[in-house]
Amino acid sequence: EVPKFKEYGKLSHYNLEDLVAGAGERGASYEGKRNPADFAIWKFKKEGEPFWDSPWGEGRPGWHIECSAMNRKYLGKTIDIHGGGQDLIFPHHENEIAQSEAANGCPFAHYWMHNAFVNVDNEKMSKSLGNFFTVRDIVEKFPYEVIRFFILSGHYRMPINFSDELLKSAQNGLDRIATAVETSDFILSHEAEAGLSANADAEKELADAVSEAKASFIARMDDDMNTADAITAIYELVRVLNTHLTAKDVSASSIKAAADMICELMGVLGLEIREILNKDSGIPAEVMDLVNQRVEAKKNKDFAKADALRDQVSEMGYQIKDTPQGPQVTKK
Repeated sequence: EVPKFKEYGKLSHYNLEDLVAGAGERGASYEGKRNPADFAIWKFKKEGEPFWDSPWGEGRPGWHIECSAMNRKYLGKTIDIHGGGQDLIFPHHENEIAQSEAANGCPFAHYWMHNAFVNVDNEKMSKSLGNFFTVRDIVEKFPYEVIRFFILSGHYRMPINFSDELLKSAQNGLDRIATAVETSDFILSHEAEAGLSANADAEKELADAVSEAKASFIARMDDDMNTADAITAIYELVRVLNTHLTAKDVSASSIKAAADMICELMGVLGLEIREILNKDSGIPAEVMDLVNQRVEAKKNKDFAKADALRDQVSEMGYQIKDTPQGPQVTKK
C-alpha cells in the first residue's frame, strides 16, 4: 500500500494525489488495489509462465522487488550510487525506494544517476527502425578507447547522438590529446638535441595551466560528474602545452609535469594515454624503411622523392612529423 510510505514520490517528485487523480481521468482499472499507485511485490502465477511456491501461494517476484533483493544481498541495505535509464525513475526506482526503505528502515541510495538515451543520426535507436547496433558492431570501425571518449564527451543526463562523423570527431579529439603526450615524451627522450631554452614567464604560464587543469577537472567532475566539461579542462592544458612545445621555451621538467598531468586526468576517465600510445606504437618495418629512405632523399636534396615517400607513408596509414631530433612517425 503506497500511501503507508509517506515519502513516496521523493525521487520522481510525483504527488500521490495527482497520480490517483490521473488514474481516474484515464479510466484505469485497479481492481484488487486499495490505491491506484499500489504495486505487487509477489504476482500470482499465470499459465505458461515460470512460478515458485511461497507463503503467499504459487507465483513469481514482481517487477521491482528483484532489484531491492539483489541490492540488499550483494551491496547492503544502503548503497552509495544507483544508476539507470531516465525511463526507470518512475515507477521502477520510486517503487524500489518504497519497498527497500519500508523493509530496512534506512535510506536506500545516497545518490541517483539517470542516463539519457542513445539516438542514431538524430533518431531514437530501436530495432523497429533498423538502426540498432551493439558495442561489438561499433568496435569493428573504432577502437574501444574512442567509443569511451565519445560517450564521456557528453553529459550522461543528455541524449547521445551516434553517427560515424561524431565518432570520427571524438577520435580526432583523443588523437590530439595523445599526440601532445607523445610529442612531449619524444622531446624528453631527445632532450640533448631538443634545443629547449627555459623562459621564466613561459615556465609560470605552463605551471599555472597544469594547476588550473587539475582544479578545474575536479570541480567539473564534482558538478554532477560533468565529464564533458572536465575534458574541456584537459583540452586547455593540451593547448598551452602545444604552444610551448613549439616555442621550446620551457624546461624538460615542465614539459614532463604537463604531460604527466594530462595522463593523470585522462586516467581518471579510464583512458590510459601512454598505454594507448604503446599499443599503437608498433610501426611496421616497411613503413620505417620508407621513412629512412625519405631521410636519405632529404639529405641528397631530392625533395620530390622525399614528398613522394611521405605520401606513400600516409597512404599506409601513418604520418611523419619532422623535428630537430629526427622524424616522428605516428599512426593516423
